[in-house]
Amino acid sequence: MKSMKPGLLKLIWRTIKLALILFFGLSILWVLMYRWVNPPVTWLMISRGFERKSDGKDWKIEKRWIDFDSIADPMKRAAVAAEDQKFLDHFGFDFKAMEKAIDKNAHSHKLIGGSTISQQTAKNVFLWPGRSYIRKGFEAYFTVLIELFWSKKRIMEIYLNEIEMGDGIYGVEAASQEYFHKSASDLTTHEAAAIASIWPDPLKWSPTNPSDYVAHRQYLIRKNMRRLGPLDF
Repeated sequence: MKSMKPGLLKLIWRTIKLALILFFGLSILWVLMYRWVNPPVTWLMISRGFERKSDGKDWKIEKRWIDFDSIADPMKRAAVAAEDQKFLDHFGFDFKAMEKAIDKNAHSHKLIGGSTISQQTAKNVFLWPGRSYIRKGFEAYFTVLIELFWSKKRIMEIYLNEIEMGDGIYGVEAASQEYFHKSASDLTTHEAAAIASIWPDPLKWSPTNPSDYVAHRQYLIRKNMRRLGPLDF
């Protein structure tokens, strides 16, 4: 038995090394592929689809891809103003926003996030729904990869096409058609701010019939949009 232990340990170590090589190799190839190929579906979309079925509803994934250059400028500005005003300046992480979120969450029952647009994109495109330290670790890993291999323009393009924007509605084009009956290429400042205002809780909040809280969020987003300088993608 003693003579077998070194061999067994060697086999385990080789298996671990092979698994790590496969993980890093495949994940990097996955990220590189999405540099040019548009993600067809996400784990969140599939999960939400099954949730709808379990509630007795029809399967629904309403998603229409729209190229970055076709998206109205107010929608891009609203995304930055609402979610990540340092998006063009950081390398995937806004540590001050994280510290602020941690401090607020320590003194409040209502949790807020400090994730950047890059982190949200990594989470939405590559990972499963849920909260855990393991998932956060994978989120950080994929955030670094997309910042390395994608441009800021590509990150924003995928973000705006994949984010959840209502029950079975994903991406700004589907949201724009659903809420304002027009293409995302024609969104006004008020309409773009209205769509961006519901992102923290798109299954409960409405851009066209907002509560007082959501209406105030829309006002703050428009205010931040005016403060933003040129967005040089």
